[in-house]
Amino acid sequence: MSLPKHLRRYGLFGFLCSLCLTAVLFSGLPAGSQLAPPWTAAQNTPPPAEAVSPSLSLTQNVRKTVLDNGLTVLTKEVNTVPVVTVQVWYRVGSRNETPGINGIAHQLEHLMFKGTKERPIQFGQFFSVLGSDSNAFTSYDQTAYFGTVEQDKLKALLVLEADRMKNSIIGEKELASEKRVVISELQGYENSPGYRLGRAVMKAAFPNSPYGLPVGGTKADVERFTVQQVRDYYQSYYRPDNATLIIVGNFQTEPTLNLVKETFGKLPRETQPLPAENPSQLASDSGSAKPPIVLREPGSAAILNEIYPLPNATHPDVPVLQIMDYILAGGRSSRLYQALVETGLASSADGYAANMIGGGWYEFSITAAPGKDLKQIDQVLQKTLADLRDRGVSQEELERAKTQYRASMLLRNRDIVSQAFQLGDDQTTTGDYRFTDRLLNAISKVTAADVQRAAQTYLAPNKRTVGFFEPTRPNGQGASAGNFAQTTENFSPGEPVDPAEVAKYLPPLATNGNHSEQPLPEKLTLANGLQVLLLPDRSTPTVTLSGFIEAGSTFDQPATAGLASLTAANLMNGTKTRDALAIAKTLENRGASLSFSAGREGVRVSGSALASDLPVLTQVLADVLKNASFPEKELELSRQRALTALKLELDNPARLARRVFQQTVYPENHPFHTFPTEASLNAITRDDVVRFYRDHYHPDSTVLTLLGDFDPAQVRSLLNRELGTWEDPTNDTKLTFPDVPLPQTVVRKAPALPGKTQSVTFLGYNAITRKDPRYYAALVMNQILGGDTLSSRLGTEIRDRQGLTYGIYSFFQAGKNAGPFLITLQTAPEDTERAIASTLGLLKQVHEKGVTGAEVAAAKRSLTSSYSVELADPDDLASLILMNAVFGLDINEIRNYTDKIEAVTPAQVNQVIAELLHPDRIVIVTAGPPSSTIK
Repeated sequence: MSLPKHLRRYGLFGFLCSLCLTAVLFSGLPAGSQLAPPWTAAQNTPPPAEAVSPSLSLTQNVRKTVLDNGLTVLTKEVNTVPVVTVQVWYRVGSRNETPGINGIAHQLEHLMFKGTKERPIQFGQFFSVLGSDSNAFTSYDQTAYFGTVEQDKLKALLVLEADRMKNSIIGEKELASEKRVVISELQGYENSPGYRLGRAVMKAAFPNSPYGLPVGGTKADVERFTVQQVRDYYQSYYRPDNATLIIVGNFQTEPTLNLVKETFGKLPRETQPLPAENPSQLASDSGSAKPPIVLREPGSAAILNEIYPLPNATHPDVPVLQIMDYILAGGRSSRLYQALVETGLASSADGYAANMIGGGWYEFSITAAPGKDLKQIDQVLQKTLADLRDRGVSQEELERAKTQYRASMLLRNRDIVSQAFQLGDDQTTTGDYRFTDRLLNAISKVTAADVQRAAQTYLAPNKRTVGFFEPTRPNGQGASAGNFAQTTENFSPGEPVDPAEVAKYLPPLATNGNHSEQPLPEKLTLANGLQVLLLPDRSTPTVTLSGFIEAGSTFDQPATAGLASLTAANLMNGTKTRDALAIAKTLENRGASLSFSAGREGVRVSGSALASDLPVLTQVLADVLKNASFPEKELELSRQRALTALKLELDNPARLARRVFQQTVYPENHPFHTFPTEASLNAITRDDVVRFYRDHYHPDSTVLTLLGDFDPAQVRSLLNRELGTWEDPTNDTKLTFPDVPLPQTVVRKAPALPGKTQSVTFLGYNAITRKDPRYYAALVMNQILGGDTLSSRLGTEIRDRQGLTYGIYSFFQAGKNAGPFLITLQTAPEDTERAIASTLGLLKQVHEKGVTGAEVAAAKRSLTSSYSVELADPDDLASLILMNAVFGLDINEIRNYTDKIEAVTPAQVNQVIAELLHPDRIVIVTAGPPSSTIK
């Protein structure tokens, strides 16, 4: 799994392998900060970095306790929402591996979910019952397990984590099934040319270090793991004195520490020392100039990857390297973006500094624009770095980078899970949970001379390792569609897991939960029809903006498909008074962000800022919505980026399978059928973009949500001043959505992608809208069927028992218009047919026999419990409030949702199964290696 850049500092970054996809503090900071005076466009100089709380502390209320057995416990009360997160971090990862056992940490992470001696049940079943948002990851330096639950389930989570620290079942059967799952996961990564190139470059950059090994391991090593090897690894590293337990959220410290001592404190202290680490092995290779690595393989876009060794996480230069990183790659105003993307050489250009326990590196990853030469891109990159080494940086760049870094700390730690991640990363990587506080303090002292010295020291040409990915297609062939015969394999799924059996092993739940009622947003409608929902939240000095504009790709026409996305992508490229760089600096000088992206039914608006910068964020939003100018040069550059993105999409099995699925389910006259092509993107003119902007960007088709630290009265005035003058001179375009019948039988399609190692399959058909009265019963049915990859019927059978897939999910994509019911899974090519047959067999079993009352009750508990966890994340909460308004639901829906789920009966669920589950009338699309290669 790849985490966002804001977690890619010195520890958590880049390629992290996770079991399945996932991944504030500031109770000590002053809340209720006032809005700053209106900002004007003339103020284009960043404020001094010290303006962003120079004494900022992320750990003011953290308490550290070390148990007698050596377990480090970090607790932090954040009593703003009735949830708590529990995380266990082990100081072990692929750094502790050697060739031959590469990937054993990741393999063990998977096995930690298979059950314990006292609880021989897949732990995903427990987490589902608790409504826990649980997951795990393996990285170079750490392996971590994390879950977030309602506060009255805290003890249960502690009991489960303590149990699997020492009692996990690691047997032949469990290892055999999880080996298949891990290999499926690794093959999924191998589908990505960027992953393959990055792995080759890392191996060349660090040939004598475990950091040169892939975190997830290799198929060859995974196949050779023995039960004894994995058990030995488990017993060597999974021990209290090598672990950190982090608890953040709504709890009382003293009673919780007593619970920790009752659970984890009972584990014995180890008498054997931890395995020795070889410092010379962990040190980053100083390196010298190496010949370029060139991969010529099937793919879609040319890629450059470049590595420079860096020091470890506790080195004094780390604060300087973080500032250098923002100057090089921190947004649109950064040197990398300006030199490569704005000039049209690259479609994307990114960089990040990683400082780990045993060393580190700076990585550049650049995707070439269509027709651009990687050697030319490399020359420009080298010139950019030479300028940094030779000429240094300006005071404006330095201050902007400091502000961006500090603001990112506040913005990325708005929720309790992120706070716990910060503590876990700091403690396991540096041995000090307060490390980031010290880093923030050190950032303010970084000078321009420091940055230039760091560039000269670490980014010297003779220290780089560079790789080029040059895409090829065998025989000039690209992705092709095909059909293959439906399998005749007989499949008899096992019995579903009895909820009573799970309950028998579930730790007792507390009954003293304090479930406060969710505050309702205030709804404001401006005179021009624009709707705004306001929800003050004083817990952190930040604001989150979420928006929806009814200007999505449903309005695309086949000849100019991609117009909606191209219009949204160009909103930030200039207005009547500011060009793209000025807009970028306006936001980045304050560490704020604003973006627009077009989806099927609308354009999503996402923004965040410190509370004091809400006027700036609002004014930029208003300016681009009212005055976007769509410069010809920027439009052409964004077209080239869109063409690259299209090539990448058509080379990605998941994206290609979804496209073919969508176009198979929906007829050509349906708005959901249309997708961009190279011809349609090239056909779009500036006049088309301006016309689309004029026709579809209206205040009365826009909904905004603001959540954060603000005074509602001031915000109402601000919104009326900035957005109340947005005029709407045109009438909204109405679309026709024709009926979509179910297929008459099973429809199979198999678009082939040469060079891929993993297949991705979508199964489904058109289903329901969000306002369909069956929606809540459908959610319960889906939770039982495939709502969770570990605890659902599909997950239990196809992933856990048979080991055929890394992940399998089902969901209803119910929007304003009827969207599909989907099941998605990824498989090794040789397992694809068996996995599809197993899935269809299970669907038929459910369709014929229905589900039990106990399953319905368990699914409802899981859905309602997890809902509280969802509301605790400000981004999720803002999005939920927004989409409820977009779908035309009552403002009380955010409170009434759980009651509606609770009211669902088994009879209603089985009726929904009869009406909405159609295993014999289903579209199945598999994208991956050509079928002739499947043995």
